[in-house]
Amino acid sequence: MPEKQYLIMFDLDVRKRHYHKTTSGKVTVFMVQLEIKVGDIWKEVIRYDCAHDFTHKDCYNRKGEQRKVTLYLDYDDALTMADDDINENWQYYSERFFRGEFPC
Repeated sequence: MPEKQYLIMFDLDVRKRHYHKTTSGKVTVFMVQLEIKVGDIWKEVIRYDCAHDFTHKDCYNRKGEQRKVTLYLDYDDALTMADDDINENWQYYSERFFRGEFPC
């Protein structure tokens, strides 16, 4: 099972964490997460994953409250969407998070 895991820094205190496994070229497990450093702690802002055996996006506000959005996509498409969404919208999500709002 090939595995990929990496961090991409968007700014000093904003990063993307990416993890996925594949079997026979198909994604079997994934997690892509936007994180913001608040003080000395990295907090999740948006997380895409397939925990609980379905694809979804979790959105967090500064208090750590969570909203879950079901994606209705297969793992491969959800992973692509997650990477694209966070790459394109990290600044928007970060601004909403810092204002105390849910980013999505």
